Amino acid sequence: MTHGRPNVVFIITDQQRFDTIAALGYSHAKTPNLDRLVKEGTAFTRTYVTSPSCAPSRASLFTGLYPHTTGVLRNDDPWNHSWVEQLAEAGYRCVNVGKMHTYPYETSVGFHERHVVENKDRSNPKLPFFLDQWDKAFMARGLTKPDRRTKYRAMSDYKDRLGAFVWEAPEDLHADNFVGGFAVHWLDTYPGDEPFFLQIGFPGPHPPYDPTPRHLDAYENERMPEPAMTQADIESQPHALKELRQDHLDIDHDGIVHLEHPTDEQTQRQRRHYMANVSMIDEQVGIVIDALDRRGVLDDTVIVFTSDHGDCLNDHGHSQKWTMYEPSVRVPAIVWGPTVAPGQVLDGLVAHMDLGPTVLELAGLVPPAWMEAESLAPALRGEAWQGRGAVFSEHARDVILFGTELMTMVRDDQFKLVEFIDDDYGQLFDLHADPNEEVNLWDDPTYLATRSKLSTVISRWRAESELKTSTWPKAFR
Repeated sequence: MTHGRPNVVFIITDQQRFDTIAALGYSHAKTPNLDRLVKEGTAFTRTYVTSPSCAPSRASLFTGLYPHTTGVLRNDDPWNHSWVEQLAEAGYRCVNVGKMHTYPYETSVGFHERHVVENKDRSNPKLPFFLDQWDKAFMARGLTKPDRRTKYRAMSDYKDRLGAFVWEAPEDLHADNFVGGFAVHWLDTYPGDEPFFLQIGFPGPHPPYDPTPRHLDAYENERMPEPAMTQADIESQPHALKELRQDHLDIDHDGIVHLEHPTDEQTQRQRRHYMANVSMIDEQVGIVIDALDRRGVLDDTVIVFTSDHGDCLNDHGHSQKWTMYEPSVRVPAIVWGPTVAPGQVLDGLVAHMDLGPTVLELAGLVPPAWMEAESLAPALRGEAWQGRGAVFSEHARDVILFGTELMTMVRDDQFKLVEFIDDDYGQLFDLHADPNEEVNLWDDPTYLATRSKLSTVISRWRAESELKTSTWPKAFR
């Protein structure tokens, strides 16, 4: 290994569901490169983000702390520190290409280099103005970047497409191809020989769902899994989720005009476009692997692949994330490398942020004592490992999920409880009997003891969290 320590390539997609990799049992996916990482590495199949939104999830992932501790509760909340600083201090060259979703967008958080590409569609005038590397590439080519404002809203069938479009600009300028190409350029040209930490943030498959024609053609006539959506399910949802759904019906967030009763043709098209975008990213993963091999460091490199949250794609009648349903909070997590036990598919419960101390330990570093994240290194070595007894997720004070001040989830092996701080009504699902989360047991007297027990688990978790993390700010004074 380089200087006795592995390089780390940390790949994070944006809004990729857990059920999007063929090698993990989802045959509708076309993902040969991710399949290789699964077969030659270790996959964690029940990984849960600590918040179903970009910045809170990422700030948590890069600190090992829950959002209620980081203070990053929604997009554009400032965050300035991360465990990347620990890697940099230990001699790693730390580079970000693509999306990290820090705020300010180009704050260091420990990286020596930031080559930032943010969301694909930033047409919302309420967002902070920012010209990223992708914007500059379009400007240099004399082209206009397609988004809601410049292209899609002018389409005659815009309101029928559920955010599904076809990329018609040059293929190399698609956000995911651009980020992959930039990362490969860095690998091909950086002259240093110190170990490196390369974070690659792909903007997709976040909407607009805009694959290139070549990748979309591969899914032509392919039948996608149908959305889990019943009227009884929708009617049983808490007030905040009903308001969230209505907000999507009223506003075309990220180029999606959400529909109350989409047709089968519309949801199938949306899901084909989404999966074609996943396949585009899979192709870029393969190109990055080839670049590592060309540089002569593939055998000295750990690759981590994950996403910041999922996408409902009309499951439960919802658009995108901001809920605690499985497609929103459960994500892929794969680790591949020279010291990783191959062919392991582990179903123990994992907090998404657990990948942070795992990277530190793989780099020979000791995670800070105040971290709430737990290293997965023992599992990667093939040692006995059971996973967490429960995982937690929370979302607070969001400008889109505005119907509640705080939504909190706990999930153990069998049950999932979702509480709203300002509502006496929530959600309780038996995931063994009801994996699609269509039957809300909140008011079922048979499950009142289960509900009470899990509510107590949340209360104790928050109290223990306050004690565990009380010293963390001192590390950055």
